[in-house]
Amino acid sequence: MRLDHIAYRVSSRDKAAEFFINAFNYSISDEFKIDFHDGTCANCYALLPSENSKNIKLYTHFNPLSGTEYHIAPEIFVSEGTKGSIVDKWVNKRGGIGGIHHMAYMVDSVEEIMMEWKKNNYCGFTTDKPIVSSDLTQCFTNTHPLTGVIYEFIERKDKGFNIDNVRKLMLSTK
Repeated sequence: MRLDHIAYRVSSRDKAAEFFINAFNYSISDEFKIDFHDGTCANCYALLPSENSKNIKLYTHFNPLSGTEYHIAPEIFVSEGTKGSIVDKWVNKRGGIGGIHHMAYMVDSVEEIMMEWKKNNYCGFTTDKPIVSSDLTQCFTNTHPLTGVIYEFIERKDKGFNIDNVRKLMLSTK
């Protein structure tokens, strides 16, 4: 298990991305929009750390068993929402100041982690089963009663985010 990404919900994804680019040497690897059925949306960036660039391979490790490339620093996921969206409501509950929404850990089996956490009464989940789309399996915990953090468990067969999964994860925290 390793830290895969940290997700921030913010009032300005452009300002947040600029901060991560300038202060931590991240770069934008993907930009996408998630539309919700109520007409709202979340505008998102996925940012990669500098050691994951094509020019620097010193800090990367390729696991031939899973086909996954590991890197030292986690990816950063930044989202801002239109007025009334899930993201906008979350940011507004925090007085308009964004913050870490969740920390995601890469695991071999999301389903097994869910069973283990339920068995050991570590924390509940926002869905009964993992959310699965093509090569991606994910789940969110409820806000943890000791740490105040939502944890995501993610099982990737390929790199990247899946818009359908992100939408379902966001909706699961409504």
